[in-house]
Amino acid sequence: MELEDPKDLRARFRKFLILTNERKKMSKMTMRKRIAIIAASTLTAGMLSVVATPVANANNPAGTQNAAATNGQLDNSLFVATASNTTGAAVGLATTSSGTGSIGAGNSMRSIGLLAKDTSSGTAQTMVVLPGASIALYAQATTSVAFTTTGGSFNTTRGGTGALTYQYSNDLKTTLIPSILSSATAVATIWTAPSTVGTYTVSLLSGFTANSSGVPGAIVPDLSSTGLPPTLGGQITVSVVSTTAGGTYSAAYSACRVQGTLTGYNALTTTNAAVDSSAIISNGNSHTIDFDLNDAYAADLPSGSVVVTATNGALVNVGTTSGATPVAGTASTVVYAGVPSADVVRIDQPTAGAPLTTTVTITYNGTTVCTKTVTIRGKVAKITVANVGTQSLTGSTGSTQWMYQEVGAGTGLFTVLATDSAGNIVATNGIGTFSADAATLTTTVGAITVDTLATSASSSSTSRFSFGAWTCTGTAGQSNVKIKFTTTATGETVTSDAFTARCADSPYTYTVSLDKAAYNVGDLATATVQFLDSKGNKANSVTAVGANSWTLPFMTGVTFTIADGASATAVTKADGSIQYTFTVGTTTTITPGTYTGVVSYSVPAGGVKATPTYKLSTGGDTTTNADVLKSIVALIASINKQIQALQKLILKR
Repeated sequence: MELEDPKDLRARFRKFLILTNERKKMSKMTMRKRIAIIAASTLTAGMLSVVATPVANANNPAGTQNAAATNGQLDNSLFVATASNTTGAAVGLATTSSGTGSIGAGNSMRSIGLLAKDTSSGTAQTMVVLPGASIALYAQATTSVAFTTTGGSFNTTRGGTGALTYQYSNDLKTTLIPSILSSATAVATIWTAPSTVGTYTVSLLSGFTANSSGVPGAIVPDLSSTGLPPTLGGQITVSVVSTTAGGTYSAAYSACRVQGTLTGYNALTTTNAAVDSSAIISNGNSHTIDFDLNDAYAADLPSGSVVVTATNGALVNVGTTSGATPVAGTASTVVYAGVPSADVVRIDQPTAGAPLTTTVTITYNGTTVCTKTVTIRGKVAKITVANVGTQSLTGSTGSTQWMYQEVGAGTGLFTVLATDSAGNIVATNGIGTFSADAATLTTTVGAITVDTLATSASSSSTSRFSFGAWTCTGTAGQSNVKIKFTTTATGETVTSDAFTARCADSPYTYTVSLDKAAYNVGDLATATVQFLDSKGNKANSVTAVGANSWTLPFMTGVTFTIADGASATAVTKADGSIQYTFTVGTTTTITPGTYTGVVSYSVPAGGVKATPTYKLSTGGDTTTNADVLKSIVALIASINKQIQALQKLILKR
């Protein structure tokens, strides 16, 4: 075996060492990157309220109140002031709030440079701040306590000195409050974050209690001789980040929604902040869109260029004060410079009475942040009459049963659906009145009324209909009539197409017929019952047909049980008839043959039992021996005729 030259071995070993070192460096770099990514993800999760602007101008977001110290646990909760701050500086505990008592939710403490704070108050808190941020901290204590930090310092001009003595050490990284009164006491300080980006901790320590004489803190004469209290009551992991970490639009923390009323809202605290309202806006009223824009720290975006545009000539305007109502706009585009927090877009019709469907687009510094399509109904342009029944000879009101059978609700003999020029449904209640077209009334139909007006413009609601009826004068017959709708505000009138209003008496006789003479197993059979009044006119659809019974061998009612009969409260169709559906022989084995049923109704005074006849078979070849014999006889007769004809033809030749 030939040995390798030692020089070559040394060269190969040097290359190995170089590659190994490079791999170690790459491994360290990869780990650092991964740690940075994990840290950023952790700090971003669960943000409460933030702002990402330079420290000198940083403000905590409006609308967030400081938590009451009483929300936490005595000696074991550490709180951060997160309320809105427009002072340009941190604000400590007010002198009148220190000493005996508690810090309520309405206290005046303010932080500056705070970007994000989770909602906890124990030992696992997180917070994101800018370099040099000033953070107001507070708690409630019954023992001596200490605030301590791994970076930055505590401000001796904390405010709220009161009866408490504060001691400082370790380059102001520790603040000890050794004398606590017997009751729960408010303690507070201001922490200034380091100017260096990194991760630090701020802690609250407690645990030194009163001596045997009941004097709190007497065994803690000073920080240097005794040391820090032993119990960790609260702790915050703080990330100090650069000023470039915020200020950019974040879709995750922003929201935009269509609203039926002008409200304004906070996207971070409003439940279902991005869910559009289903409110339908009627003619002459404005539609609205709320929006609240935040950055990656869930903080209000800084002032920027906001542009709102709308299609189809819609008029838009923006309200920048939460809950305030902006006036109607005069153009389809609005541009303004401001903080896009809890803003409201108002949308109006460009032409009075004309329906509007428009797409509204909102941009912030050129970035599209919201696109919504909304509709405002127009004025009533058409009324459509449908579901028309038949009135009794002396009737003037409608029928609840008739409307229930037709649309599921209401009382009347016809429905009216009002729509605008785009076909959108319009609710008529409160905007106008119905009346008869007097020129179409006759001696048969003397009046028409619409007593219930539509209250909904939803296509799925039965309240979209107005309900009406007509008055019969006592004579059977029918007339083609019309109704009108007059808009109160403008006096404009819309007239319906003509519809047939029929008058007839109550059911007096009836007949029953089946749709086929013969059925096979599995067929569907339809029975039609025709009701007539005493004069032979098709009966009205106001009087119920009454109790009834059915006997149809080998048939089963689809919508009712034959043994119990169909609904006694049902009324007829407009033509005086009712139809019922049956299945043929699907639950029992049938015997082929011809059968006669028996049907009876209790209301028709002159009615007699109906006896419809029908034939049943099992399907397939149903030919009997008699049928075969009959066919043979017919065939022989036909052959004989042909023979006779042939004989006559031969004799002639």
